[in-house]
Amino acid sequence: MTDPAHSTPPAVPMPQPRFTGIPTFLRTPYCTDFENLDIVLAGVPFDGGVTLRPGARFGPREIRNMSSLTRTTHHVTGFNPFEACRVGDIGDVPFRDLYHLERSHEDIRRFFEPIFAAGKIPLTAGGDHSITYPIFQAMRPAAPIGMIHIDAHTDTWDEFMGSKFNHGSPFRRAVESGLLDPCRTIQIGIRGAQNSDGGWRFSQESGMRVVFIEEFEARGVDAIISEAHRVIGAGPAYLSLDVDGLDPVFTPGTGTPEIGGLTTRETLSLLRGLEGLDLIGADVVEVAPPYDPSGNTALVAATLMYEILCLLAVRFR
Repeated sequence: MTDPAHSTPPAVPMPQPRFTGIPTFLRTPYCTDFENLDIVLAGVPFDGGVTLRPGARFGPREIRNMSSLTRTTHHVTGFNPFEACRVGDIGDVPFRDLYHLERSHEDIRRFFEPIFAAGKIPLTAGGDHSITYPIFQAMRPAAPIGMIHIDAHTDTWDEFMGSKFNHGSPFRRAVESGLLDPCRTIQIGIRGAQNSDGGWRFSQESGMRVVFIEEFEARGVDAIISEAHRVIGAGPAYLSLDVDGLDPVFTPGTGTPEIGGLTTRETLSLLRGLEGLDLIGADVVEVAPPYDPSGNTALVAATLMYEILCLLAVRFR
């Protein structure tokens, strides 16, 4: 008879007590490869592209810790994404040249290339927002994709201190590279004073739909959801969520906080309203745990990753 104390634990960690085991994203199994997965969870512990406060390199680790609170079934829809598809945590991007911004981006691109080539859907935890550009490069879409971008900033500035690849410029680079279709891009929650209007102008003049926070508040969540569906249409799109899109009351642990942002309830409603879009990947970025000893920012990020997972998993239902 097998001694229960020495028996092999189940491969799926979800049924186990939530305070046990090694933390993974959303309490999914840790996988050494992604061959048998539909949705791939990955971390990018990199903040070499920040323009103000570092710390997002610790984001993936703390989001994993707070993912210990994850449960399976959505309380609104009754949907269990873990039953609908195969989901696993494949770990973090390994860096070979961490102190060189552009070479680190090459490491990110190389990590994600086989994931997209195999037809998998990545859900990524950053890291600063500069990581999204090499993820787009790894995607190599046949045609420019659309994007739902939730953020306080447009991230379409040209350069900062001589760098064109910092966390304030990924989507300008993506448009210039033919990876992102600005006319199928909506940016939601934009706010905060800037020293230049270059980013706002690039977004608007290139064709992006920029929803400043004042419009969001005046029109309401449902109207902005409808606008997102109108802008994105039927083609493939990517969802990128910077936690500074939320008010720092909810997500103080981030590098460039801006007051007057989205609430957690508004963000949840907004994400749930995106069901039906053809999402081929997503990320949650800019969690900087050193600025939030409470851990609440990472908890919010882990919860939003679960909501996004539900969006991505619906296609497998």
